[in-house]
Amino acid sequence: MGFPLPDTVEELKVLISEEVASLRSAVRRTTDRPAAPVPGEEVTAPVQTLSQTPSLPTRDGSAGGCLCSTHDPGATGTCSVLDAIPASAVLLEAIHDETGAVSDFRIVAGNRIRSAEWLEAPHRQVGQRFLEARPGAATSGLLASLAEVVGGGGPLEGRVVDYTELRLGRLHRAPLLYSAARCGEQVLATWRPVQSQTELLTIDAQYLASLGWGNWDLLSGKVTWSEGLSRIFHAEIRMPWSLEQLCDALLPDDLTAFSEFLTSVLAGEEPAWTRIRFLILGEVRTLDLLGRPVAGTDGRPWAVNLVARDLTPQIRSRRRLAETERESDRLRRQARAERRVADALREALLPTHSEALAAVGLTVAASYGPAEPDAAVGGDWYKCRLLPDGRVLIAIGDASGHGLDAVARMSQQRHALAGLAQTGASAGEITTWLNELVCSDPTEQTATVVTGHIDEARDLRWADAGHPAPILLRDGRARPLHTSERGPLLGALPGYAYQTTTTRLRPGDLLLLYTDGMVERRGEDVTKGIERLADLVAAIPDTTPQGLIDAILADPEQQSGHDDDACMLAIRID
Repeated sequence: MGFPLPDTVEELKVLISEEVASLRSAVRRTTDRPAAPVPGEEVTAPVQTLSQTPSLPTRDGSAGGCLCSTHDPGATGTCSVLDAIPASAVLLEAIHDETGAVSDFRIVAGNRIRSAEWLEAPHRQVGQRFLEARPGAATSGLLASLAEVVGGGGPLEGRVVDYTELRLGRLHRAPLLYSAARCGEQVLATWRPVQSQTELLTIDAQYLASLGWGNWDLLSGKVTWSEGLSRIFHAEIRMPWSLEQLCDALLPDDLTAFSEFLTSVLAGEEPAWTRIRFLILGEVRTLDLLGRPVAGTDGRPWAVNLVARDLTPQIRSRRRLAETERESDRLRRQARAERRVADALREALLPTHSEALAAVGLTVAASYGPAEPDAAVGGDWYKCRLLPDGRVLIAIGDASGHGLDAVARMSQQRHALAGLAQTGASAGEITTWLNELVCSDPTEQTATVVTGHIDEARDLRWADAGHPAPILLRDGRARPLHTSERGPLLGALPGYAYQTTTTRLRPGDLLLLYTDGMVERRGEDVTKGIERLADLVAAIPDTTPQGLIDAILADPEQQSGHDDDACMLAIRID
């Protein structure tokens, strides 16, 4: 049987209602038709249903007694009807206080089913007060719920009671599912464990697989959902949605797909599958639906089973992954562009050394290693050049930070030093002017520097602004140069006047200038790193500047544990 596809949600809901009404009408005609008597067979009266059974008299003679008439209402014992209930069951008689309110119940009858190993079977508690038999009923709110049933509040359906009781000095706990209804002037109450081990495993499996299932009985209108389906739709399991309510949650673009799916199931086709999006509490959730009709005796679908798998977490993860890949690709392109810029800056800012230095008796070598593998240059820098007045300018510095921002500050400081050196000023004066430059930087970043001059008399006149002192290798011994004039970081104290220290150099001396990336290790005092580097310098047999630097870079202990830019400038006095 086919259905015309609706154009709106309201038309789809009308289609569902008409199909259900048609089904019920057809089934009703079949079941209402009396069967023809078999010749010779005695015709008996129709069997009465419970709803047709007349009320039994109560103790005072009024109608509305217990459904079970196999025991004396005034006696205690096991009610034969209760034994047919597959759960713990009792008949309760209300006990009223002086105000007429229900204060407790008396257990009139009970069956033999125990809902927990530590709970007694109900038939053993007949004659007891309910709070005596179930002392945890008051604190759990169960007694108040049963009192509402007596007071005409309607039946109690599937109330979960976290029942706790102290027995023989030990606390016992069991989640129980209670149901109760009036039975004349009495109350019939049943309870069972909320979930068996199998139910718990099933719920866990639904959670792990993001699955759920439901059954829509088209004849009775009853809808049953699993825990998983209730979780997917954020609905109370005792208030599952009808097929029409599912239609209301559809995204408009998925109306046609859901209509094709649902109409094929109602037409008896199996199994039907589709992917549908629903708007649930303001969030779009994507579900894979598998539908299967449950055929009745006439071959028509009397019920519909749906299995749903929530794909929303997977789709959300794929979307995040795609966004991450796009962002990673953008960062890779940006890194390549920065590397090209940094390569050009490195060649411009850290050039090879001219032959002019060798002409005045100096052999020079340098190395630079950025902390970031993708960067060609960072905030560390050096300078070594012959000045017009015959002095040799040497300097090494570290502008804080990494990346192009640090490169920009490094370039500014290095070029400023080169310009100031042309004035013939002392190392202390140059460092003082550099400090004012860094202090005026709006980024408020700091820097360190050692700057100096080697004159024709082989005197090193140098100033230090928060930087590790150069190491002097002389006669096989290496030690940091001493100065009592070491000043603060550049940018820390505006107006600070840096002083110049003079150190006499000899032929064969080798000076090693370096940045803190060579001696700093996380969690270690920097002085230990300086001592370790000095010991290594003293132990290296090759005293050429390039040989010294190569040996330092090849030493595994020296290179391990560093996470900052590292720059070295080695100068030998020939």
